[in-house]
Order: sequence, then structure tokens, then C-alpha cells
Amino acid sequence: MSITVTGTIQRSDMGAGTWALAADDGVTYEVYRGAPKELLKSGQKVKVKGQVREDVMTAAMIGPVLEVQSFEVISSD
Repeated sequence: MSITVTGTIQRSDMGAGTWALAADDGVTYEVYRGAPKELLKSGQKVKVKGQVREDVMTAAMIGPVLEVQSFEVISSD
């Protein structure tokens, strides 16, 4: 199932370190590996279209794993 989420990109030190999307609705998504480097900028506000991967487990386990299909930068620090 494809979803669209708006939020802020954050770097998390959980596990070996990972990227997260703190969504405006309060949910924190772990950004799945292979996301575009242009997306991975801490503090950047984005709108992401992607798929929640329920078949993936991670060491960080900070929230649902979101595989990014596309994104749009709303604002950056």
C-alpha cells in the first residue's frame, strides 16, 4: 500500500545509526536503505510517497519502515 507522508528528516543514533521521518501526524518512520541522498538531510521538511514495509526488520526499530518511492522538499534548514 502506497502512502504519502509529510514531516521532517532526522538522523537517529539508534542501532548502527539510521534516518527517520518524523511525520506531522506524530508517527516516526524509519527510512528504508537505498533512499536518495538528496532526501537524507537532517532538518529538511519533505513530502514523501512510499510504501510501509512490513516484511522488513531493522536493528534500530524506531518505527514502521518506509521505502521511499518519491519525495518533494518543502523547506530545508
